[in-house]
Amino acid sequence: MAKGYLPVDRDQPFLLPPDMRDWLPQGHPVWPVIDAVRLMDTSAFHARRRTGGAGAAGFDPDMLVTLLVWAYANGVTSSRRIERLCGQDLAFRVICAGRAPDHVTVARFRQQFAETAAPFFAQVLLLCARLGMGRVGVVAIDGTKIAADASRDANRTEDGLRRLAAEMAAAHADADAREDALFGEGRRGDDDPGDPRTRRERVAAALADLEAEREAREAAERAAADESLERARAGAPKGGRPPAAAEVALAEERVARETAVYQARVAAREAAGRHHGGTPPVPAGEYCRVREAREALERARARGAARAQAAGGAGKQAAGDGGKKKREPAQRNVTDPDSRLMPVRGGGFLQGYNPQNVNSEDDLVIATRLTNTPGDVQWYEPMIAAAQAAAAMMAAAGGPGTGEIGLALADAGYLSQANLTCPGPDRLIATGKRRDLEKAARAAGDAGTGPARGQAPAAAMAARLATPDGIAAYRKRGHIGETFHGDLKHNMGIRRLTVRGLPRASGEWTFATAVRNLRKAITSGHLTTEALAALPA
Repeated sequence: MAKGYLPVDRDQPFLLPPDMRDWLPQGHPVWPVIDAVRLMDTSAFHARRRTGGAGAAGFDPDMLVTLLVWAYANGVTSSRRIERLCGQDLAFRVICAGRAPDHVTVARFRQQFAETAAPFFAQVLLLCARLGMGRVGVVAIDGTKIAADASRDANRTEDGLRRLAAEMAAAHADADAREDALFGEGRRGDDDPGDPRTRRERVAAALADLEAEREAREAAERAAADESLERARAGAPKGGRPPAAAEVALAEERVARETAVYQARVAAREAAGRHHGGTPPVPAGEYCRVREAREALERARARGAARAQAAGGAGKQAAGDGGKKKREPAQRNVTDPDSRLMPVRGGGFLQGYNPQNVNSEDDLVIATRLTNTPGDVQWYEPMIAAAQAAAAMMAAAGGPGTGEIGLALADAGYLSQANLTCPGPDRLIATGKRRDLEKAARAAGDAGTGPARGQAPAAAMAARLATPDGIAAYRKRGHIGETFHGDLKHNMGIRRLTVRGLPRASGEWTFATAVRNLRKAITSGHLTTEALAALPA
């Protein structure tokens, strides 16, 4: 008998089993996700929901949390796509039990992450600790760049923001005048619920931020210039080039001093009746010492102008000719004023944020924080302190180890005198690129001596990194610290935040990090339905 085809019978009333638990196999990862959220304390999400009174019943916050966990774990961050998948994908349908929330409900629920994501992150850490994760014998701190929900083209300088604010104010005034003539003064016409001031408020916030930054910078420069002047007047060592304002002020004082000395000398000679061979004295401005002092003053002013122009920007951008660098004026983004232009590896800039993360040996993020500073150095101490607190919390919940961090690893972006000497666990902070450090250690041929007593902290760290133990320990940094970034961005597809403003963006990043920890617990075999059932109540 010839082989045919399977029948395509679309008239069959119901193809799926009546019990949702039969829709997916028992080993499907959606089941441990559902059970994990049930075991967590989600009171922070429930506290923001209103129950009772008139109106339709709302969606269960536990279901919405589970839905967003599953969506983010699969790289789905669009509220509209989540709504579609709740009607098309079996795992999404199982989570919402056939009652699909619309995209507005999903989006509004996600807006509360600014307040609820941090408690959820802690709950995930506690669950992972109870499952045996969170080994902190060696941890690594690292930063990454994540794109904001804003375009680079929306950046404006302070002058540009002032012009934009003036243009918007004029446009709004013209629109108000035309609407008053059309509808009557004090009437809204069609009563549009939209707020036309939203963009204007963002521009005003960006301008205020730039002005505050400039005023703080100018105040710091004035304080540094005053201190340098006092040191110079007291005869103290310079300790490097003084600030531009102090250098100009010192040069002006020198001009005034040389002029006064020369004029006093001429007046004394005239009072004594002595002249240089009968020739009158030269004007004070032409005297050699005064002329030298004036030339020094002009050079100081030129250097001050050049330094002010070079320091006018917050970052560097490659110019078109020869790859030379030039500084741009400080800018703010009118779409997301909290985001910044971030330099990225390989050149170029990204409009976004700089998250800081501390990872455990078993690739669990135990501390995270979204920042908008391009540099990493200032975040070492607070992040390690947060990691220590998290390690102690996980140990108290039954996690492995004693809850004490044994060794912290960091790249050269965290190198500073303060970070080398601050309180905390033992640390290895690179003083250069790893391959360069290991190459120097091989060339020296004396990598087993270690740091000498009395060495400066940076020199002692460099010597320690050149030892076999230091090389072996620091080689773990890349795997521990950077694997998480590749997993989140490449495997989960989280390359761009979907909300604006540092508080909300920080909440979304923290939630995505917590989801990634759950995902890691599943892929590592720790988070299973059987393991959850075996946990003590």
